[in-house]
Amino acid sequence: MTTATIDPNITMQELLQAFPGAQRALFRKYHIGGCSSCGFKPTETLTQVCERNERLPVDEVIGHIQSSHEADLKMQVSPEELSSILKSGVPARLVDVRTREEYEAVHIEGSILLSQQLMQEGLMKWDRAGLLVLIDHQGTRSMDAAAYFAGHGFENVKSLRGGIDAWSRDVDASLPRYHLE
Repeated sequence: MTTATIDPNITMQELLQAFPGAQRALFRKYHIGGCSSCGFKPTETLTQVCERNERLPVDEVIGHIQSSHEADLKMQVSPEELSSILKSGVPARLVDVRTREEYEAVHIEGSILLSQQLMQEGLMKWDRAGLLVLIDHQGTRSMDAAAYFAGHGFENVKSLRGGIDAWSRDVDASLPRYHLE
């Protein structure tokens, strides 16, 4: 799988649309974009952001974004793949990272809502080699949660690509879809 090339003059808004994990990647390695003091404007280009952040080499930053994107793709499971896994009987822990209201409105059968208490239990007691699938609305926040658990030693952690929205569309049409304002 080859990642598309990134034009150094791409705006940050365009970059984040094409590579949703770019902000996480930039923050993790360069401390860019995680807070107001290191943030960027959607209209700034990648070159401009690199220039004002200690003149980072744009090619190096692009390479990091691309390799992080490829790692993100490997950490995702499609709704169809997850459905097959669940039907096969492979044990999987499904953890929903949405709000309680979203979860109560619609969720995948067998999933559990992430809470602070559940997260602590997970970090202390869950099998780090077992399949852990994180679920959100459209697959963005669950990637952050998957990266968090992977960073804490979980070896088989996945994010549901497209979230419950894709699950409702591609696997179980009986689950209602919704849009957040």
